[in-house]
Amino acid sequence: MNLKISNKRLAKLARLEVLNMIFESKSAHIGSCFSCIDIITVIYNKIFNLKKIKSNKKDRDLFILSKGHACASLYAVLALKKFFNKKKLKTFGKNFSPLMSHVSHKVPGVEFSTGSLGHGLPFAVGCALARKISGIESKIIVLMSDGELNEGSNWEAMMFASHHSLSNLTLIIDKNNLQSLTTTNKTLNMLSLEKKFKAFGLNCKKINGHNYEQIQNAFKKKTNSIKPTVLIANTIKGKGVKEMHNKVLWHYKPPSKEQFIKFKKEIL
Repeated sequence: MNLKISNKRLAKLARLEVLNMIFESKSAHIGSCFSCIDIITVIYNKIFNLKKIKSNKKDRDLFILSKGHACASLYAVLALKKFFNKKKLKTFGKNFSPLMSHVSHKVPGVEFSTGSLGHGLPFAVGCALARKISGIESKIIVLMSDGELNEGSNWEAMMFASHHSLSNLTLIIDKNNLQSLTTTNKTLNMLSLEKKFKAFGLNCKKINGHNYEQIQNAFKKKTNSIKPTVLIANTIKGKGVKEMHNKVLWHYKPPSKEQFIKFKKEIL
């Protein structure tokens, strides 16, 4: 595949790969994958220096998928951007495959294994501090779920990041308003996230998590602030397949054969 590809085209191809992986492995979290796939697409297609990442340079950009259950979306984008052979996607969720159903650092291009929520951000904060101390300039991006914000470790990490002025760190919240078995508000109402983030000393912006231009511009617009930045990305769980939109069922359910055929046509 030509590495010079539009965000829209790459996201479509990635959704098709995710649909195939989830269907063949009969695994979960397709809704979670589809809500964040546009964000991951822009990061690897327009924001990151992929040559440095593939060469494992010390000043390479870092991406941490803290919502590790959405790993199929990251695997798909990495394969399409030639981090590894796309044929390996067929082994997703299979015995002895490095492409586990929660993101694994054994996969080329993956920096850190996650699964238990609330671990990705503290790790990324440590990386950001280490690079600041070492004078290494690079981007460090953490993609988190909104339900994950229930974990106290995230707020400790935010306080630490703000205190140490880690301006090289960007948090992205995949705010699809659903988690596990119901809405995020019914599970644990977090009230105004924007006010909380600002109170913890972070720059905060709201974007449409499916608008490629908004996502890209959020990284292009430079600020003189020395604080970390958090992007609240408003998203739709299951984005790309109308039957999945905002349906908590698709946090766990894999598509049937009939649904697979129908969804594939819709994505195409």
